[in-house]
Amino acid sequence: MKTSFFELTTESLNVGAIARRVVPAGCGATVTLDGYVRQFTKGRETLYLVYEAYEPMALREMEKLIEQAHVQFEISNVGIVHRLGKLKIGETSIVISVSAPHRRAAFETCEWLIKELKRTVPIWKKEFYADGEVWVEGDASRDSQITFND
Repeated sequence: MKTSFFELTTESLNVGAIARRVVPAGCGATVTLDGYVRQFTKGRETLYLVYEAYEPMALREMEKLIEQAHVQFEISNVGIVHRLGKLKIGETSIVISVSAPHRRAAFETCEWLIKELKRTVPIWKKEFYADGEVWVEGDASRDSQITFND
């Protein structure tokens, strides 16, 4: 029985609780990514981040990713929860959990999901620094970021 899910929220994320939602009796492994706000990005000290999304499209794209993961990998369940709004250093911004009969498929799927999510889901991150701010889209390189200085 598949119990995959995807959500956007402004509430704090409980990594353990999200991960346990994908665990069926027939699986031998769950791999969970806990993506959180780091203090330094390419040598600049981050004060906080703000995540925004085009929510209807983001949810549709997250659903598509989960459907594709079920076709491409030998997995049981997937859970993706992304936080929106202002996040402080150390707060979790995304949790991706994948359960599978065997760990290799769970690891591969989790890695594939975060890469594809950053590439295809319309969620944007604005990084705030002491000396300015930067909008970051997906896995954009540093050269494609839009920087605003005070």
